[in-house]
Amino acid sequence: MLTRKRLDEISWDDFNNLSLEEKAPYLVQANGQAFHTLFSQQFDREQLDQLCDLATRIRRISKQRDGVKFLADLLCHKRAMLYFSQPSSRTFLSFYAACQILGFRIAEVRDPSISSEMKGESREDSIRTFSSYFDMIIMRTPLQGFAEKVAWLLSNTDRPLPVINAGSGKDQHPTQALLDIYTLVRSFEKRGGLENKHIVFCGDLARGRTVRSLSLLLRNYSNISMTFAAPDHLQIGDDILQQLKVAGIQYNVTSDFKATIPEADAVYMTRIQDEWDSKPGESAAFNLEDFSFSGDDLARLPPYSIIMHPLPRRTEIDVACDNDPRAMYWRQMRNGMWIRSALIATNFRRDTEITHYYMMNLK
Repeated sequence: MLTRKRLDEISWDDFNNLSLEEKAPYLVQANGQAFHTLFSQQFDREQLDQLCDLATRIRRISKQRDGVKFLADLLCHKRAMLYFSQPSSRTFLSFYAACQILGFRIAEVRDPSISSEMKGESREDSIRTFSSYFDMIIMRTPLQGFAEKVAWLLSNTDRPLPVINAGSGKDQHPTQALLDIYTLVRSFEKRGGLENKHIVFCGDLARGRTVRSLSLLLRNYSNISMTFAAPDHLQIGDDILQQLKVAGIQYNVTSDFKATIPEADAVYMTRIQDEWDSKPGESAAFNLEDFSFSGDDLARLPPYSIIMHPLPRRTEIDVACDNDPRAMYWRQMRNGMWIRSALIATNFRRDTEITHYYMMNLK
C-alpha cells in the first residue's frame, strides 16, 4: 500500500512536476485506498486483487432481488456528477449504471456548449461549481492532465471530493484498464490466473490510451510478456517501453501482427484513433487489413486464448468472430459496470459492508 500524502499540502506547480509514480501517494485516503482515480500507476497488486474480488461479489449480489435492494441502499444519500466533455457512450453508460447499482442520484453535463463555459466560465470554475452540489466527479476530457488539475483543485477547497478520470486526452484511461484486468482475471481464473500470460496489443498503440494504461497495470503480475503489433508511426511510445523495461517486463515490438496470433493468450485489438489526426486522412496511409482480426484468424488462435477490444470497433475485428467463445469484448464491456461499482464503493468505504453481506448471504 502507498504511504499517504496530502494534496492540500503541495502546490499545483510542485505536484504537476512530479512523475506519476511520485504523484500516486497523494491520491489515497487514510485507509490506503484510492480517493482520486487518475492513472494506472497508483494501483498495486493488492488493490487490484481487492477490486476484482469486490466486483465479483457485487455482480453475484445483484442477481438477487434482496441483493439489488441492499446495494441500492448503500449510497442513496450521495450524488454523482458525470462531466463528459468528450464523446462517449460505453464509458458514460457504464459509470451511470455503476452509480445506479449503488443508489447514487446522478446528474450529467455532456455538452459544454450548453453550460456557462459558453459565457466564458473557465473549466476549473465549472467543476468547482459542480462540487458544490455533488459528492463525486466522474470526468472525461480531451485535455491531457486536466483530471489531475481538478483533483488537486478540489482537494484544496473546504469541500474535497473524489475525482475519477474516465479518460484524459491521449494519455490515460485507468478505469478501462481496471475492467480489462478484471476481464483477464475472470478469463484465466481456471488457467492459473493472469500470471505467465502473453498479451498481444494490436492497432493504434501510439494514441490508444487504453493500451497505455493496461500495459502499465500488467506490471503487477509475474512473468507477463507483451507484444505490441502496429505500423511504425502508430507503435507504442518509448515512454511506456521504458517503464516496462525498468520493471523487468519482457516485451516485443513488431509490425507483423498475424505472426503473433498463435502465441497469444490474449489478443487486445484497438481501432485507429483518427480523431487525433493532425490533418484529415493522416491515419489512412497504411493497410488496415494487416492489423485486423478476421474470421480466418480464429483457426490460428489457440483454443484457450481470448480476443479483447475496448470498443467502439470499426473493421479491425470481423463480426464473424462475435459468437466465438473466445471473443470476450462483450463481457469485457459489461465487466466495466462491475469493476467501476467496486471502485466507487471502495472510495466511499462500503467495501467491507458489501463483503460482509456476501459472506452472510451468498458464500
